[in-house]
Amino acid sequence: MASERATRARVDRVILRDFRNFASTDVLVPPEGLALVGENGHGKTNFLEAVYYLQILRSFRGARDVDLVRFGTAGFHIAAALGNASARQVAVGFQRQTKKKKAMVDGAEPLRLADAIAAFPAVIFSPADAELIAGAPGQRRRFLDVMLSLTSRPYLMALQRYRGALARRNAALRDGLSETIEVWEPALADAGAVLWRARRAWVRTHSSQFARLCAAIGEQGASVLRYVTPLECADDEVEQALLDALARRRAFDAQRGMTHAGPHRDDVELTLDGRELRTFGSAGQQRTAAIALRLLEAATLRAAAGAEPIVLLDDPFAELDQRRTVRILELLQGEGRGQTILAVPRPTDIPADLTPLERWRVHQGELTPDA
Repeated sequence: MASERATRARVDRVILRDFRNFASTDVLVPPEGLALVGENGHGKTNFLEAVYYLQILRSFRGARDVDLVRFGTAGFHIAAALGNASARQVAVGFQRQTKKKKAMVDGAEPLRLADAIAAFPAVIFSPADAELIAGAPGQRRRFLDVMLSLTSRPYLMALQRYRGALARRNAALRDGLSETIEVWEPALADAGAVLWRARRAWVRTHSSQFARLCAAIGEQGASVLRYVTPLECADDEVEQALLDALARRRAFDAQRGMTHAGPHRDDVELTLDGRELRTFGSAGQQRTAAIALRLLEAATLRAAAGAEPIVLLDDPFAELDQRRTVRILELLQGEGRGQTILAVPRPTDIPADLTPLERWRVHQGELTPDA
C-alpha cells in the first residue's frame, strides 16, 4: 500500500479567501481524501471548483474570474500544499478592480501565467458532464483542449498561438481589411496542424478503450468515439490542407466576418449502435459516455504525470443505479484510485466504497469536521 500511495498525487492543505461563498477556509486533507456533505447551494461544488481552479487557472463551470469573488470583497485567493506532484505549493490570486490574476508556484511567480498550469493532476466528475455529450461541439473541443493542454506543453503553446491568430483574422474579416486577412493564415495553419494532429491521435488511440469502458459501465450496444473533421489528409499534409481550406473560404469568411475553416470547427462524434448519442441517446446513455470520457482523461493525466490524479466527485452518482455506481468505482480503482474528494447532499449518498473517507459538513460557506 505504501508504494501505491507514493504514486498518488495529493492535495494536503487547501486555503480559500473570499472565493465564492467561502470567506476564510483552511482545511487539512487526509491522504485518502474527504467526503463533503451539505445541502445544495452551501458550497460543496465551490470547494471542488477551487481545487480544480489551481490546476487549470479558471473555473471548470465556465464562470468569469470576477464572478468567483465573494460579494463585497476585493478579490479571491486560493492556495494548496501538494504531494507527489510537479510542485509542492501553488497559489492563485485575483483582484476585482484590476482584473489581474497572479499565480505562485513553489513561492515564485512564473514568467507566464500558463507556466503555472498543471502543477498537479486532477480530474472532476459531475452530473453536468452530460453536456459533454448532449451539448454543442464547443463542449467537446474544450474537453480535448483542456486535457491535452494539461498533458502537453507544445499543445498548450500551439492552442494559444492558434487562438491569437484566429482572433486577429476574425477582426480583419469584420473590419473589411482584405489585405491583412491572408497575413494570419500561415500562423493559423501552423498552430492548427499541431492541434489537429494531437486531437485526432488522442481520439484514435482511445476509441477502443472508450467502447470497453462504456460496456464495462453497463451499455449493451457498440460505442464509438470519432474525431470529425472536413480535412482528409495525412498528418504531414495537414498544414497545407488548412492553408488551402482557408484560401477557399476567404471570400465566404469575409461576407460572414468569421473564419469557417480550421480545428476550431471540428467535433468529436460519439455513437451507440450507429446512432449519435448527442441526438438520440437517453440521459443514462449520455451520462455513461461522459463518465467514460472522464475515465479516459484520468488515464491520460496519469500517463503524463506518472501519478494517480486527484479525483474530484461532485455528486456524480446522482440518478445512477447502484450497479452502475459500483462499476464506475471499480473502474476508478482499476489503476489504483487517487486521493478522492467527494461532495454529496446527504450522508446516505456516499457510496459504500467511499464511506471510510473523513467527513466534513458544509454549511453556508463553512467547513466543519463531522462529529
